[in-house]
Amino acid sequence: MSRADHPAFGVYVHWPFCLSKCPYCDFNSHVRHGGPEEARYARALQAEIAATAGRTPGRTVTSIFFGGGTPSLMRPESVATILDAIADNWTVAPDAEITLEANPTSVEAGRFRGYRDAGVNRLSLGVQALDDAPLKLLGRTHSAAEALDAIATARAIFGRTSFDLIYARPGQSPRDWAAELSRALQEAAEHLSLYQLTIEPQTPFAALHAIGKLTTPDENSARELYDVTQEICAAAGLPAYEISNHARAGAECRHNLVYWRGHDYAGVGPGAHGRLDIAGERHATATEKRPETWLMRVEACGHGLVTDEVLTREERADEFLLMGLRLAEGIDPARFALLAGRPLDPRRVALLCEEGAIAVDAGGRLRVTLQGFPLLDAVVADLAA
Repeated sequence: MSRADHPAFGVYVHWPFCLSKCPYCDFNSHVRHGGPEEARYARALQAEIAATAGRTPGRTVTSIFFGGGTPSLMRPESVATILDAIADNWTVAPDAEITLEANPTSVEAGRFRGYRDAGVNRLSLGVQALDDAPLKLLGRTHSAAEALDAIATARAIFGRTSFDLIYARPGQSPRDWAAELSRALQEAAEHLSLYQLTIEPQTPFAALHAIGKLTTPDENSARELYDVTQEICAAAGLPAYEISNHARAGAECRHNLVYWRGHDYAGVGPGAHGRLDIAGERHATATEKRPETWLMRVEACGHGLVTDEVLTREERADEFLLMGLRLAEGIDPARFALLAGRPLDPRRVALLCEEGAIAVDAGGRLRVTLQGFPLLDAVVADLAA
């Protein structure tokens, strides 16, 4: 069995609260002045974990991911309560990866040891930039100095760390980005997530972009920034293993690989999504997005599910392509054929190979090339047709 086919089961826990809403963000995050009723939400998460485990008994959890929102606004005691609930309802593998997302403010950094003691063994920091001016533009509440301090603190406490940066920002040149990225690589222990700024609908950035007050790099400039990213990270020993994620060999985020390799994961908390194989069927699940409504549903019903759809063979196969081709390792076409009930069209595969967008290795795995990654959506659509 290949590494991509090895059984894995992840649990995603969504904490939807933030101190402020960043103007580029379209995630399910909410500001509640005075803070949420944390103990009440933790009890509801316990209940939803138990309900989900009732549908998926006997699983061994290989990764847990606290995402948000801002999970580092939770007290370490709440994180420990949730981890205990997961362990009470499933078996947790001894080497399970347990990640928590955090912001690098001094208040949150003060809780890092508490999260480690609760069981977290990997910290992911939302740094986003290493200069104060772009941090202000992005609506971040920390400074570059705080970010560097938090990275150093995290590395001293956790065996595994990662941090995020956003590039292709307004006015950012390839030279500026190369300098900032090189600085980041001096601080990165094993993993970096590097995202191009995208203008998401219904965000403040979308409104500014629409009236010409926010200009992002054009397609050619964005491509140049992407190429700079690949070259510098590869030279530093952190090549891309996924379109936006870079790691030293063996330091890939195992939880995110669960998604990209098409394995099972449970989603708990407001607005969390899951993919669960139950009795031979693939279920796509989603919970109520609004935190207070989710809370009332869980307290009344034991769970916050609002979507529980069985995917068709075509939907499963398309999702496998969409997620798997994000990875540098690519996909096994035989697994696609098993899911879809038909093979990929050899003529389309041959044409995309000829164009340099994809490649097929000696073992038969199909992957998108560095040249093809900026056109990933079009490549996937062509193969799925």
